[in-house]
Amino acid sequence: MACFLVPMGEAIVTSVVQKAVEKRERRPGGAAAGERGLTWSRKLGWLNKLLWGGTVLLAFEHLWHGEIVPWPPFLTAMENPAHVAPMLHEVATFGTAMAVFVTVLWLVIVAIAERKAAAPAELRFDSAKGAK
Repeated sequence: MACFLVPMGEAIVTSVVQKAVEKRERRPGGAAAGERGLTWSRKLGWLNKLLWGGTVLLAFEHLWHGEIVPWPPFLTAMENPAHVAPMLHEVATFGTAMAVFVTVLWLVIVAIAERKAAAPAELRFDSAKGAK
């Protein structure tokens, strides 16, 4: 019904944080030296893409099934007071679970990227040439 609202809320917060971090990194001496392009704003950008992409897909799916309408109150579950409690339960369970899963997936991606960036040059994989 409205499970996409939790990842959307997280995406809004992380987008604001990413913009603040980008601004701080642009200042002289803002980005840590030797990060090899893996700045915090770039990592947060990955999380934002995952969250916003999932939010758009979920919102489209809910729109497709008629759970979202273009007139107030926008969520069909809000039209009947008896449907509000199940909607809030879905938001609290499925929405939170999706947001946590995406964030954990992002942490794994960041850990792999940092490990790859820290690897010696002879151990890195060049996709154009194959393994060195």
